[in-house]
Amino acid sequence: MITLQYKNHNLKIDAGELVGYNVDGHEYIHQKGSPGWRSSDTEMFPIIGPTAEAKFQVQTPRDIAVQDQHGLLREMEYELISQTETEVVFQKKYKAHAPVKNSKYPEKSNRKFLFWTYDFLFQKQFLLKESGLEITFIVSGERDSPFMLGYHPAFKLHSENPEIVAGKERISLDDILEVGSRAFEVPNCEEILLKDGKQLHIKTEGFGNFMLWTEVPNMVCIEPITFYPYAVKQWNLHEGFRYLEDGAKTFKVWITPMKP
Repeated sequence: MITLQYKNHNLKIDAGELVGYNVDGHEYIHQKGSPGWRSSDTEMFPIIGPTAEAKFQVQTPRDIAVQDQHGLLREMEYELISQTETEVVFQKKYKAHAPVKNSKYPEKSNRKFLFWTYDFLFQKQFLLKESGLEITFIVSGERDSPFMLGYHPAFKLHSENPEIVAGKERISLDDILEVGSRAFEVPNCEEILLKDGKQLHIKTEGFGNFMLWTEVPNMVCIEPITFYPYAVKQWNLHEGFRYLEDGAKTFKVWITPMKP
């Protein structure tokens, strides 16, 4: 477990996963073991969305890849690159066509191993500042490599009627629950405000969209995404690809507790 501290901000990271963000005694991150989800944050890469109906196959410009839901990055372990009192950097490195064991096999998938058709290096950086938490993702690889990226943090809810504000749209927890497993789409949006007793501002750079998901009243996932996967059929997920233009792309998420 890695702990970062800046004044009254306390961050806990377990093997690259954000498992706690506490400010003045208030916990903002969903805790493992609580109802709703077995994790507290993860990344969706190099694809977002389910693939079972497409027989776990995703078409890339180079060849067909085998991917389970939300890609294979989450099946890989982070390597710690550097650490200070307020900043920590992790990375995952992948070689094209290397088999990655699928944790969903055999209960939820018939594919024991997954693979992608391109090399990539994925970095995740946490920086704790007086204003809040800054998370940076750097995707690098061959020029024109296809990918999607989604960040999947889960936030702990403390009030009975939390509300999410996205521009002029106000979204209730019931709105999100009603959509179910598909996740509530918030297109063309880079900032969201979670009003849950205390207010949490989430701002992004590079993603362009959000989706919201929960199945319980005690947590909500507010997920920056490059592409909403349910906009297309599973066998057409390649329509949502972005491409590395210069061999690297940076994405940012700022999580800022708002002062009363």
